Amino acid sequence: MSKSSPIFTCSTCGTVHKKWQGRCDGCGGWNTIVEDTPLSSGPKSLGAKGRSIPLTDLATEEAPPPRAGSGIDELDRVLGGGLVPASAILVGGDPGIGKSTLLLQATASFARKGLKCLYISGEEASAQVRMRAQRLGLAQAPVSLGAETNLRDILTTLDAERPDLAVIDSIQTMWLDTVEAAPGSVSQVRAAAHELVTFAKKRGVAVILVGHVTKEGQIAGPRVVEHMVDTVLYFEGERGHQFRILRAVKNRFGPADEIGVFEMTGGGLSQVTNPSALFLSSRDTPAPGSAVFAGIEGTRPVLTEIQALVAPSTLASPRRTVVGLDSGRVSTILAVLEARCGIPFTGLDVFLNVAGGLRVNEPAADLAVAGALLSAREDVAIPPDMVLFGEISLSGALRPVGQTENRLKEASKLGFQQATLPSRSKTSGAEDMKLREMADLTAFVGEMFGAG
Repeated sequence: MSKSSPIFTCSTCGTVHKKWQGRCDGCGGWNTIVEDTPLSSGPKSLGAKGRSIPLTDLATEEAPPPRAGSGIDELDRVLGGGLVPASAILVGGDPGIGKSTLLLQATASFARKGLKCLYISGEEASAQVRMRAQRLGLAQAPVSLGAETNLRDILTTLDAERPDLAVIDSIQTMWLDTVEAAPGSVSQVRAAAHELVTFAKKRGVAVILVGHVTKEGQIAGPRVVEHMVDTVLYFEGERGHQFRILRAVKNRFGPADEIGVFEMTGGGLSQVTNPSALFLSSRDTPAPGSAVFAGIEGTRPVLTEIQALVAPSTLASPRRTVVGLDSGRVSTILAVLEARCGIPFTGLDVFLNVAGGLRVNEPAADLAVAGALLSAREDVAIPPDMVLFGEISLSGALRPVGQTENRLKEASKLGFQQATLPSRSKTSGAEDMKLREMADLTAFVGEMFGAG
């Protein structure tokens, strides 16, 4: 039987080559190509057969996995209800955003709930972690602490201790002696993540891996690491704000896009139970350029304030500065306002911001963005007790969005009495609010600003 051809992979960028060569065509690095051991192609025709695996049908009922609550409601919400045994969780975020602080508080909370927890730091010495624990008031928590980067020693320790939860901070600092590459390289990160996830599944240990992020905000390393783990969490926030958002972008044991909101204080991260009130500034005095958007983050309705400023430009190319929103989406809304409603923004600088540092990715924010822009341009304030939501199509029509009832219920709970939304929306249960249903953007402009 013919022998399978060897595979050569770049240890820096992961590009696969058919044969060894000195320079990688993908990243241009020299002497970075190494031979990978090929995967098994299955049972050979003349070799020993494998065992038959048990099969079940789709109607087989199984009990939901047991969960361990941390006592931090915002964290448990993002995890889908708590920590699942033998699960692998990847946490990413910008440097200094508070990943180590959050995980140290979470580990201490799990330990106080009766779980045996290990915290392995590869970036800081044990003394530094202890100093942080003392500052956060966690020095008495029953957490076992270690500082090591050799993955073989870490796995031996985990196998001997058999904890319920192990935190690895971070996966980019781990190195495996069987891989000839520097720590943090593609090969090392992939091999270390594979070993830790395999160990978690075999021994029933929940593992949390901390991952660095790139300049684009994505978790660094090969994308296969995100496919290996069960849950991928991003810890987001602006340096100028004290608020932090933990967002689930993948979760095999719960809903994705769920968020948990925290506030950075001198004593660590404290959870925010009412984020809608947090992201709304003082609404007592109406101000031009301000619109309240009723959005949905995961399963939770969240109200945020969208702020706009439109001013004459002295530049040949007017500025378009957008913070917290998709700049391409904002450009589309400006084009629709000019083409369908006859409202030009030529020669005007446009500044848009989402209050509180939250990032809004929903198309349902289109109507609130258009309202804030028109309010700033016309210097006319939108009523402070009104929320707006709806998707704007390229034809200028307003399209209904999902979970309208939850958006209106959250707005009513916070004292808002009016809502502007697309026609044909499901509005059951919102009898206590005045609803303004609009068919298209022209009708919205005419009713709200007396033009169109």
